[in-house]
Amino acid sequence: MSSSEPFDFQIDHIIGIIRKARPEIIGLQFPEGFKRRAPAIASEISEATGVEIIISANPCYGACDLDIPILENVDLLFHFGHAQLDDNRYSDKVIFIETRSDADVKDVVLKALEELHGKKVGLLTTVQHVHKLPEVREILEANGKVVAIGRGDSKIAYSGQVLGCNFSVADDLDCEEFLYIGSGGFHPLGVSLATGKRVLIADPFSKDVREVDPSLIMRQRSAAIAKSLDAESFGIIVSSKPGQYRMELARELKELAEEKGKTAYILILDLITPDQMLQFKVDAFVSTACPRLAVDEVGRFSAPML
Repeated sequence: MSSSEPFDFQIDHIIGIIRKARPEIIGLQFPEGFKRRAPAIASEISEATGVEIIISANPCYGACDLDIPILENVDLLFHFGHAQLDDNRYSDKVIFIETRSDADVKDVVLKALEELHGKKVGLLTTVQHVHKLPEVREILEANGKVVAIGRGDSKIAYSGQVLGCNFSVADDLDCEEFLYIGSGGFHPLGVSLATGKRVLIADPFSKDVREVDPSLIMRQRSAAIAKSLDAESFGIIVSSKPGQYRMELARELKELAEEKGKTAYILILDLITPDQMLQFKVDAFVSTACPRLAVDEVGRFSAPML
C-alpha cells in the first residue's frame, strides 16, 4: 500500500488472480466506508487487465451481505473489507480482500493504558487491525498487564476478531475488561452488551480513547420490549442475504407465537429499512437478520423491533 493509503486493497494481488484465472467479467463489492475508492480501484484493475468490471452500488454491511444479482452475472466477485465466513456457499466465485490497515497502534495503546482499570485485559478488533494484536499484547504485557485473546467460534476467522453479530471471542474470556482496537462504536457496544464488562475503545486513526456506554441502548431496548408486551400480531423478518438467512428460526418463532394465541407473519426481503416495513401493520416486528437493525434504526420502525 502507498504511504498515503491507510488500507491495503491488494491491487497487485487482484491483478495477478485475474491474469491467472482469465475471467471475462468481474464484480467489485465494497462496504460503505470504502465505496468512494471504487472508481479508482476499478480503473487501475481495468487498465492492467482489460477485464470488464461491474461495481456493486448496493449497501454492504458484512461478509454476510454478498451482492447476489452481481454475483450471478460475473465470473469472480472481489469482496472488500471483510474476512470470509465459513458458510459462504459462493466460495468458488467470491474472493475476500480483507483490506488491512497499516495505522500505527503504539501511541493510542499507551494512551489507553492510563485508562485501563484492571490487570487482566481482553483484546478485540476487526479484521482491519487483527494483525496488530500481537504488538498490542506486547505493549500491554510490558506494562504489567495480563492479556487474553479469545479464539471465537467457527464463524470467526482470526483470534480476537469480532463481527457485528458475533462476539464469541469475548465469551467467558478470563479478563476484567476489554480493549478494542478500532474506530467504530457498534462492535465494542455489542461486546459490552454481551458480556456486561467494561470496554475501552482505542482508535488508531483519531488516537482517541473512550469508554463504551451501553446505558442508552439498554433503555431503548427495554422500551421496545415493554411496548411489545401486549402485542397480538407480529411480523417476523427474514433476510434473503445469504449470510443472514434464518428461515428455520423464523418458522419456530411463528409457531411459538401461534401457540400463545398470537398472529404472526413471516416477511422476507433483502434490505430491511423502516420505509420498507411501513406497509405492514403489526404490533411488533421480530428480526432474525442482522442485530444492527435494532440498534442503528432504533425508534424508526412503525412498530417495536425485537
